[in-house]
Amino acid sequence: MARNRYDMDEVLEDSFDISQLKRLGAYVSPYKTKMATVIVLMLSASAATMLVPIFFQRIMDIYIPEKDMRGILTVSLLTLAVAAYSGIAMRFKIKIMSTVGQNIIHALRTDIFNHLQELPFSYYDDRPHGKIQVRVVNYVNSLSDLLSNGIVNTITDLCNLFFIIFFMLFCDAKLTLVCLCGLPLLALVIVFIKKKQRKAWQIQSNKQSNLTAYIAESINGIRVTQSFVRENENNQIFNNLSGNYKKAWMRAVKFNFTLGPSVDMISVITTSFVYVLGIRWMLAPDATLTVGVLIAFTSYIGRFWAPINTLANFYNSLLTAISYLERIFETIDEPVLVKDAEDAVEMPPIRGEVEFRDVCFSYEAGHRILDNISFTAKQGQTYAFVGPTGAGKSTIVNLISRFYNVDSGQVLIDGTDISAVTIRSLRSQMGVMMQDSFIFSGTIMDNIRYGNLDATDEQVIQAARTVCAHDFISQMEHGYYTEVNERGSRLSAGQRQLISFARALLADPKILILDEATSSIDTETEILLQKGLNELLKGRTSFIIAHRLSTIKNADCIMYIDKGGILERGTHEELLAGKGAYYELYMSQYDFLTKDGAEDTAAGDGAAGSVPLRFETA
Repeated sequence: MARNRYDMDEVLEDSFDISQLKRLGAYVSPYKTKMATVIVLMLSASAATMLVPIFFQRIMDIYIPEKDMRGILTVSLLTLAVAAYSGIAMRFKIKIMSTVGQNIIHALRTDIFNHLQELPFSYYDDRPHGKIQVRVVNYVNSLSDLLSNGIVNTITDLCNLFFIIFFMLFCDAKLTLVCLCGLPLLALVIVFIKKKQRKAWQIQSNKQSNLTAYIAESINGIRVTQSFVRENENNQIFNNLSGNYKKAWMRAVKFNFTLGPSVDMISVITTSFVYVLGIRWMLAPDATLTVGVLIAFTSYIGRFWAPINTLANFYNSLLTAISYLERIFETIDEPVLVKDAEDAVEMPPIRGEVEFRDVCFSYEAGHRILDNISFTAKQGQTYAFVGPTGAGKSTIVNLISRFYNVDSGQVLIDGTDISAVTIRSLRSQMGVMMQDSFIFSGTIMDNIRYGNLDATDEQVIQAARTVCAHDFISQMEHGYYTEVNERGSRLSAGQRQLISFARALLADPKILILDEATSSIDTETEILLQKGLNELLKGRTSFIIAHRLSTIKNADCIMYIDKGGILERGTHEELLAGKGAYYELYMSQYDFLTKDGAEDTAAGDGAAGSVPLRFETA
């Protein structure tokens, strides 16, 4: 059962773990030299611009009263030079930091994607795929501005504050104290909204995750939606989720926009006080404050609050990023339950003997799917699993490939416990075709070659011939180089299964696993396919799951799985003679189809309809 459905919020963290920022620092660390260079460059430019108000002070107090045009021209040229240097420094900063920021984003996204490649099936069983996707794309992208500009701007603006305060004190100490009186008021505002703001962004990220999960689910299920005329209901669900996201977003940005205007208001108030007090002090009989000093000081006031405003924006960005970092690192920290043991060795070349020793398995604690399963599959033979839906047939073959860990017991191949070998060396010697015939976007040739990247075009074509896919592929627009969409929407279900079958066979495996491999193939194609399979299965240990009993009646051993165990095992003839569960399953299919008549039977494609055409009576 999914822990996080599209209509379920993820758990909010009460407090932020500062170690998350330290982990982010590890991604920033390789670029600290470049960032330090940019910081020095920007600080030098900032220090130069601090001279501009002093230039204007000299113009107002000295050069204009003395009508010194040469001095005015000199100061103007110096101001122009400072502006040019600042522009060049800003250009280098944007170029370098944009590259650095995107490199960090790339590294972070690579790490989370690589980790997702290693996570077991159980992780994906528990979560909507949209909630996974939003972490890899949206959440990581949301850190881009913070990493590209936020860090450097914060450091330079902090240093700028010290520069500005120094020059303000140089101009007039009393006016500086008046200006600094606004800082305690700003601190109160930050303390008041801090916790609410962080929680608001956490809620917003949850609502975004829910919306993305539902969009992904709706796109994947669009055929079912339209088939059952569910568009109106889906639109209503979408509108509710989108509305919740909008409300969460508006609440979060409300706190963000509270900080900026607060800074502006405090800035206006303190500037007003500076003007009022400054003019009063300037008009005093013993005044030392000049017009030029007052103009220079008010210029510094604007510069003083600008970096504070930038720091406030960085604070907002940081709180937003924190809510995303929690989810990103939560994914990276997700334990890889199925992984190589520390002393794992390479799996020797597989001969094909498979043994289950008292294997127990459960997807959820307390609900066993397999209970002390034991059997031995001999090298080169074909074994089939039948039984009701949910009995554990697919679970058994998934355990052979070690897609899940067993709760207890052992799965051995050629006498070697598969938990003691590397996963890559194990799976690379197996061919697996699952119920979901997944087709990747690209050419048909590339989709088949996915099973063996080193295969030649001729080998790909031969695999397709073996599974009877060559004829329909050849008739397509560009043959094997025809482009197909994600999930193979241009192909029929049967065509997708044949391509997936060719992909599995191209791997030339010693162990072949076919999970409902022919469920969507028509009767005529299945007859042809069976001939190719008979040749292909020779010398390989094969495990076949099928509800259509015609595909497995020639198996060396058929096992009937139900109630967590193997209820029956034997050949097709032996199990029919025993008149047990397998016999009842066989007869239920046969009786159902004979009642419907020969015409309906012959028309049944992809269901049990083809079974009686080739069934032999016991």
